[in-house]
Amino acid sequence: MKIFTTLPQDDLKKVPAAAAAAEAAGFDGLMGMENRHDPFLPLGVAATATRRISLLTGLAIAFPRSPMVMANLGWDLQSASEGRFVLGLGTQVRGHNERRFSVPWSAPGPRMREYIAALRAIWRCWQHGEKLQFEGTRYNFSLMTPAFVPEPMAAPPPAITIGAVGPAMLRVAAEVCDGVRLHPFCTRRYQENVVLPLMRAGLEKSGRARGAFEITGGGFIATGSDDAAVAERLAWVRERVAFYGSTRAYWPVLAAHGLEDLGHKLHALVKDGKWQEMAGQISDDVLALFAVWGRHDEIAAEVARRFNGLSDAVYASTAPHLPSDMPPGLIADIQRIPTEFDGFVTPDGD
Repeated sequence: MKIFTTLPQDDLKKVPAAAAAAEAAGFDGLMGMENRHDPFLPLGVAATATRRISLLTGLAIAFPRSPMVMANLGWDLQSASEGRFVLGLGTQVRGHNERRFSVPWSAPGPRMREYIAALRAIWRCWQHGEKLQFEGTRYNFSLMTPAFVPEPMAAPPPAITIGAVGPAMLRVAAEVCDGVRLHPFCTRRYQENVVLPLMRAGLEKSGRARGAFEITGGGFIATGSDDAAVAERLAWVRERVAFYGSTRAYWPVLAAHGLEDLGHKLHALVKDGKWQEMAGQISDDVLALFAVWGRHDEIAAEVARRFNGLSDAVYASTAPHLPSDMPPGLIADIQRIPTEFDGFVTPDGD
């Protein structure tokens, strides 16, 4: 099992040392997240400070950026890292697209499917000199002069993974992507009963093997060297579960456990601006559906119990301000958990 962690994003000067330390500890991947800061800039810095570790956006919001802009970002990071970059894309919800990014909204599943097809068409143009002629319902690309073609690179174009919660986006992931990034707001029951059947059906439809498709995430991990450190991280996880549970797009996960009323209660608190009351609505029993926790000397067994047979990679941290302090021995223990993923197969951008 792979294990990923976050990078500091509040100060890019912190990135080289943090990236080198994560690589030395044995982590498999470093994530740049799109919350308060840009997800790509820290990965560009990390690419120059590391040699082995993968670099991932987790997740970059797709629709505010043209596929051409995203293609350039992905190409440059893949080149700088010599093939270690994985492009993770997300849709965000309608309100953020329209009101935070001023981007018109349309059905996210078909739009993401077309977005990915456009990205790969652009990369094939750059990689092989194919004429750029992409015509879709939302995106059209037909101009690419030599002055705007980036230098060739030895590595193939980046693997593309997308964030998914509901069935529509899970189908897109399984049918056209190289992997899926499951939201931390996910439970083992939802993963077993909803996610995996859709993944198997989508991979069969696209004629691809499960071993070439990476399933990442699906829950929170809260750990530390002592009980106080665990409690601090668990308090943050409780807040995140409450926040995500207030969002309608994530309610199918609550519905899998008969917790629809909790979603409505949390949503009402948001509408009333009662943010400080939300975490108190998350009982320990509900928290245990979404997270595992324990000290460093006990968490590996909990990770295996929760994720074994479901996920190929997990997040040691999902918060840039709370980077993981897992020791190398614990990382190695988690990496010994068997998975089905063998590696990405992304030849020639196809």
